[in-house]
Amino acid sequence: MFHWKKVPKMRNMPAKKKSTRTNSSPKRGIKYEDKSPGQPELVPIFNEIKKLMKPYIKGTLKEWGDSKGQYGLVSEMEIEVNGKKKPEVYFAGALVQKGYVGFYFMPVYSEPGLKKILPQELLKCLKGKSCFYIKKNDPLLLSQIKDALKLGYEDYKKKGWVK
Repeated sequence: MFHWKKVPKMRNMPAKKKSTRTNSSPKRGIKYEDKSPGQPELVPIFNEIKKLMKPYIKGTLKEWGDSKGQYGLVSEMEIEVNGKKKPEVYFAGALVQKGYVGFYFMPVYSEPGLKKILPQELLKCLKGKSCFYIKKNDPLLLSQIKDALKLGYEDYKKKGWVK
């Protein structure tokens, strides 16, 4: 059995050094587009994805977080998922990360059958459940993202999640 009284006291130990790390939280003013110095190709990729998403701003689908390097679309209507009421449902977003642009596309999460329809080039970029890592400004990938957005919007409309 372990006894706390037998643990030697930590006397004359040097004080902990204060961390020199800075908080990289966006709340501190760090812009996502500045996260990847030396990778200027990420901002144009982000801008292209954002441009592909813009036509879907209609009805209940609204812009969210439109600031440098982060952008999203959210349907502002109450839905019920698995018996739980949600005040809104996320549709898609783009976020400049370190080394890639994250294209977050929730329809592939809410409707896994969409993965069977999406092209292999785009699916190779899928990491996790709904995040695609876009690392190059490839017209083919951007075209496939455009098509995926259309499919996802139609799926959300069919479910009644956008109006």
